[in-house]
Amino acid sequence: MKDRRLDEIDCQILKILQSQGRIANSEIARQVDRAPSAVLERVRKLESRGYIKGYEAILAPKTLGFGITAFTRVEVSEEVGSVRIGSRLAEVSGVLEVHYTAGDDAYLVKVRTQDTDSLQRILAEFGGIDGVRDTKTTIVLTTVKESRAIPLELESTDA
Repeated sequence: MKDRRLDEIDCQILKILQSQGRIANSEIARQVDRAPSAVLERVRKLESRGYIKGYEAILAPKTLGFGITAFTRVEVSEEVGSVRIGSRLAEVSGVLEVHYTAGDDAYLVKVRTQDTDSLQRILAEFGGIDGVRDTKTTIVLTTVKESRAIPLELESTDA
């Protein structure tokens, strides 16, 4: 990772928070061998500088009845504003992620839903958005890895 504003301690704190968002400040301090007050100050600075966007609980989709994960490639018409289409896609219930991409398809959309009937409803909503030309959907059978963690490794300056 290359950012001169982050030192090794900041990176350690960010790694800990990525894996354990509810960890006590005193436990972070113990793990990075710093005073709790110093760690709290660092966390606040990381938040104010935008390195930490927020905190969230990671829910168990299948336990909650959301057993279908799908990725849909959405091709859009060139004459329609793609930013507006992306915003419309993001508003559809069940959509978790919308990525504007290079290549043949304008968007890659991650969807999590209860069943194939719900997925069909979502795809119909996509098709009803002005400017959507085509969709291609892949249903996930098994997820091997899913993470939002950013790999925070400081690059060595030793030659």
